[in-house]
Amino acid sequence: MSPTRTYDLHAHCLVPSVQALVAEQDGFRAEQALQARQMGAASMEHTQGLFPTWMQRLTDLDTRLALMDEMGVDVEVVSVSPTQYHYWAELDLAEEIVRLANDGVAELVARMPARLQGLGTVALQHPQLATRQLEAAVEEQGLRGAVISSAINGVDLSDAAFDPFWAAAERLGGVVFIHPFGCSLDERIDRWYLANIVGQPAETAVALSHLIFGGVLDRFPSLKVLAAHGGGYLPLYAGRSDHGYAVRPESHTCARLPSEYLRRMWFDSVVHSPDVLRRLVDAVGVSQVVLGTDYPFDMGVDDPLALLDAVSALTSDERDAIAGTNAARLLGLDEATGSVGG
Repeated sequence: MSPTRTYDLHAHCLVPSVQALVAEQDGFRAEQALQARQMGAASMEHTQGLFPTWMQRLTDLDTRLALMDEMGVDVEVVSVSPTQYHYWAELDLAEEIVRLANDGVAELVARMPARLQGLGTVALQHPQLATRQLEAAVEEQGLRGAVISSAINGVDLSDAAFDPFWAAAERLGGVVFIHPFGCSLDERIDRWYLANIVGQPAETAVALSHLIFGGVLDRFPSLKVLAAHGGGYLPLYAGRSDHGYAVRPESHTCARLPSEYLRRMWFDSVVHSPDVLRRLVDAVGVSQVVLGTDYPFDMGVDDPLALLDAVSALTSDERDAIAGTNAARLLGLDEATGSVGG
């Protein structure tokens, strides 16, 4: 058996104090109404039936550790469920939401530091505040970066207003995990759970394209970006981006071919199919793929190592890289122990 520790970089928690804080806020009610409209009645009903199980898995440490053991995960990198971004919040409330959320993640990690690492969250609707929150999360709380959505209240990640946040993330060496919440396709995907099945990968592909074509990765070349759900549709269709870059002057905005930037980002393995995972590895390079489960949700992967082991033509070293060593390198952790500074 390989001595490599297995890392899950896509695993969620939920902080109950954040739920209590926002429960009576008009912004939260409006967000819930929008989510219900975008998902559709059938998906909302089914999700509500799953919620008690999810809630236990999101909040109970013993349940989390037992399921990690079942999946063969040694270290889980925990981030809040995207339902706790709350980008609608005004400045003071946003500051309190993030304080509670990041305290909750840090406290969870502190209960089992040998098995858990954490990512914070930030109020990116207030970029200067988000910058300070990221600094506090990394420098004071020991979190490894932050999770953000694919757009912030309709503003795309290429917007110059977010440059102070990107600059701080680059300076701190923090990982920015891009995980969508909601989809701009709106009611076009309000049935058959397309809001998640199609919406999540579409949103991720658009967000990454903004980072590339919008010059964010040129302005911040050392930025550590991790994309959920294998980067969505972009890595498997990057040839179209390169073609547009070549033939359309308005697309010739980044310093290199768009596909070259894929080898400067990281991508989780939550793509469900060994063949798709093989193509992802070919598109971005084995060094840029890390394990993920999307714990504890039903669109996740319950046996991530079986998925990895089913990928054709992986050497043992490549398999170990995806299972753990890439993640340790990305997070700045010791590969053998999971401790900081290896």
